[in-house]
Amino acid sequence: MAVEFVGIDPNTDRDHCPTVWVDAEAQEILFQGWKPHPDTQAECEASSPANGAVPDGEAIVRLPARMVPMIREACDVIGRAQLR
Repeated sequence: MAVEFVGIDPNTDRDHCPTVWVDAEAQEILFQGWKPHPDTQAECEASSPANGAVPDGEAIVRLPARMVPMIREACDVIGRAQLR
């Protein structure tokens, strides 16, 4: 697995730093973000089509909207990898 750093929250304080990476080989985007408040977690789970708890091995993370350009860039990296 070759993970490529895409970007970090531009407003980071370096202790709380949502981050985006790409694994182009696996065709995956990786996110580091904040854990949601328990009420938010419950709301996400209740509104899920699966209507249940988030399975072990999965997580809900929060990312600020200001990171949308990095998420788009990560999608572009995956798209370019698919063309190879």
